Amino acid sequence: MERLNITLDAEQAEKLTRLANRMHIQPGTIARSLLSVALDDADPDARNVAELLDGISGALARAELGRKQAAASETISLDQL
Repeated sequence: MERLNITLDAEQAEKLTRLANRMHIQPGTIARSLLSVALDDADPDARNVAELLDGISGALARAELGRKQAAASETISLDQL
């Protein structure tokens, strides 16, 4: 088992909270279930990875920002997390 931390925007967090409340479970429990289903359904074929990434809203902008931050040494090492 591996631990993964994610950040949701306000709209996604609210939707997750509403789902969890309706099901009377913790938001983290439903988030794990939803992520598990998404991973099970994801096609690991390398030819489809670009299409999968293109479907993530804002992914390219966030990747470019990360590249700029790394080039400007505006990062911290994993050991410091």
